[in-house]
Amino acid sequence: MLGEELTPTALSGNGIVVVADPLDGTTNFLHGYPEYSVSIAIARDGVLCAGVVLNVARDEEFTARRGAGAFMNGKRIKVSTLREPARALIGTGFPFKTLEKLPLYLEQFSLVMRGTAGIRRAGSAALDLSNVACGRFDAFWELVLAPWDVAAGILMVQEAGGITTDLNGNAPELHAEAFVAGNPAMHAWLLQTLRRANMSKGKD
Repeated sequence: MLGEELTPTALSGNGIVVVADPLDGTTNFLHGYPEYSVSIAIARDGVLCAGVVLNVARDEEFTARRGAGAFMNGKRIKVSTLREPARALIGTGFPFKTLEKLPLYLEQFSLVMRGTAGIRRAGSAALDLSNVACGRFDAFWELVLAPWDVAAGILMVQEAGGITTDLNGNAPELHAEAFVAGNPAMHAWLLQTLRRANMSKGKD
């Protein structure tokens, strides 16, 4: 078992591991803000093979199995087909526990905001990724996430036809902190935009 309240260690490469977050969006839940979820993923020999994210407040169940697609309440879902950044809605999360990353994040936020229709920060990464999978968000990024925040959502996006990587464009490893997800066109645009912010901060 791998989880914040369970055993927060690296994902084992052998056998079956359950990656679980019983409450993603704790602060939202405590304040009665209806954006929180239960997220559970199954990995076999280090490979994600199944995931479920339950949007408790909206009674929406997102599910995915490797090679079998992604679904919401039993209906197949797909990422959006939007290709124009100016019309895109992007999800994000703040690096509120690692404030040393805030200057870089604010540079990223500024560039993304200038190029899109809007940015939303709802407070549950598992739901953010699920919303990418069903096309509500066109893309998503966050700089600091744990395995239990993203395991089910990564598979959800992939099985819905989207792409999830780290900030370098590499396949997402659960031990990474930063993740970028989206439909193929918007993932490429967002990744390029975030790299521009990285280069800009590197020159400061």
